Amino acid sequence: MRAISGALIGYFALASAASVASPPDAPLSTFPSEKEAREHCPKDTIVWLNRSIGTYHYRGERWYGNTNGGAYVCRGDADKAGDRAGK
Repeated sequence: MRAISGALIGYFALASAASVASPPDAPLSTFPSEKEAREHCPKDTIVWLNRSIGTYHYRGERWYGNTNGGAYVCRGDADKAGDRAGK
């Protein structure tokens, strides 16, 4: 019994430390125009994010700027938010 309660205490201490150490997710900045996105992140690549499925597209690709509910974002920010490049 003592070993079980020691293991549980260790488990909960680890779990609570992990939740405290994780930074909160910052909201993804989206922009209605490519120009506004460029002003926000001048050194990053601007991509078109299809927000409903979390996939982004590069300039020159078919869906760049052409999906409903999409927005321009900085690629680095999209990657941090868990979004991914389209195939």
